[in-house]
Amino acid sequence: MAATSAADYQRDPDGITRRSFAIIRQETDVSALPPGLADVAYRMVHACGMTDLVADLAFSADVAEKAQSALAAGAPILADCRMVAAGISRARLGAGNDVVCTLGAPGLPARAAAAGTTRSAAAVDLWQPQLAGALCVIGNAPTALFRLLELVAEGAPRPAAVIATPPGFVGASEAKVLLADGRHGLPFLTLLGRRGGSAVAAAAVNALAAELPPACEAEGGP
Repeated sequence: MAATSAADYQRDPDGITRRSFAIIRQETDVSALPPGLADVAYRMVHACGMTDLVADLAFSADVAEKAQSALAAGAPILADCRMVAAGISRARLGAGNDVVCTLGAPGLPARAAAAGTTRSAAAVDLWQPQLAGALCVIGNAPTALFRLLELVAEGAPRPAAVIATPPGFVGASEAKVLLADGRHGLPFLTLLGRRGGSAVAAAAVNALAAELPPACEAEGGP
């Protein structure tokens, strides 16, 4: 591959986006995915550069429909961290959905310490007043996903769908397997294994919220 000098590179953001997705479509096999998730997978690949990501996707058959219906109805999006919340494109949220992250709630460190858990897990407890019919998006903390599934098992209000891509070496794979086994009956999309991240989770929401790719999207956005 020829080297590119500092003076010789693509500067047009729309051109970069179009070329990026052309390459992604060429190199990413989505033949095993339902039509409603193909564009979601493309955008998740775009967020992390890993075209083999599709092989590790696990999902319920109804997740795209349920997530899009919740978004269209104006349901809140409950994010486990600020990076997920920041990565969700408000311009795509035609119903003006609230994007909520409770990780910075007053008193949360003390609440987590008292419960003997992480702040991410304790923050999920604060979702409960808005949990019914919400879209839950977990891109950072496996303990947030574990806690959400515990709450649902205990009879908490049920979200419309769960998107979960927390990365990590302790608990991440296990939490996502627990989500993917379907015993909770929640519509879900997850990325099995250690890989994931906030950008990947936000990218999935953005793809579900609007057709891909929009002509006005900035270069590099999830």
